[in-house]
Amino acid sequence: MKLNQTLYDLFREIAGTSIIEKLYIGLAYTGVATSRGETGIAYTWTGPGHHCIGPEEYRNVEGDSALPVLSGIRSDSPLKRSMALALINALNAPELGQMPADPDNAILFQELGIRRGAHVAMVGYFPPLVRRIQGLGAELEILDRGKGIGDEDRFNKKLNAWAEALILTSSSIFNNTTETILQQAGPSVKAAMVGPTTPMVTAAFRHLPIRLLAGSVIEDQEAVFRAVRHGAGTPVIGRFCRKVTVRMP
Repeated sequence: MKLNQTLYDLFREIAGTSIIEKLYIGLAYTGVATSRGETGIAYTWTGPGHHCIGPEEYRNVEGDSALPVLSGIRSDSPLKRSMALALINALNAPELGQMPADPDNAILFQELGIRRGAHVAMVGYFPPLVRRIQGLGAELEILDRGKGIGDEDRFNKKLNAWAEALILTSSSIFNNTTETILQQAGPSVKAAMVGPTTPMVTAAFRHLPIRLLAGSVIEDQEAVFRAVRHGAGTPVIGRFCRKVTVRMP
């Protein structure tokens, strides 16, 4: 996929001069810290069925160059892509501080035009967003393969001809469906990539019809990595992060 290659190309140089200090692969999230103190997280995706299985071959990456971990973004292994995305988010951490905070998703809803009567498609089930969208009186169509929600054929038809907005989980990067899903979207659909996994790198998405990126900045590294080690999910990890957004140029 072009997105994976673009992410690799954008971070290859800095990864070559960076060292992995810590790598945690939790049940829900993966965390990476570099020797420069940068930290990042990404959803832990192990493939169909989400079985808790580690890498095919064990190698201690801590203390070594970050470049081999980054190379995982082009791998067939979803787990290696999880590690790579956590690293990318760590390497990109210095850029996140300048991005607008969006704690209540006000920017997200404004950019996508989510209001009463709006037609919203969602890939990945986000309970807080679902509650708010439905509370506004907007219509919602959801597809989440992992949770068995929605019919894919029905969803694609509605995404093409019915939807005005698309909220797309950044976990779609793991199973290489980001570009495929966006190809199904009608020409007037406003799309956003969302979730703590989101690589907040506008240059990586210029070839795609994305309007907004919505991700997270780690504010308490110790608390986040403790939550990762303990298998905690987004509701816990989100307490120690700040939601940020960036508009595509």
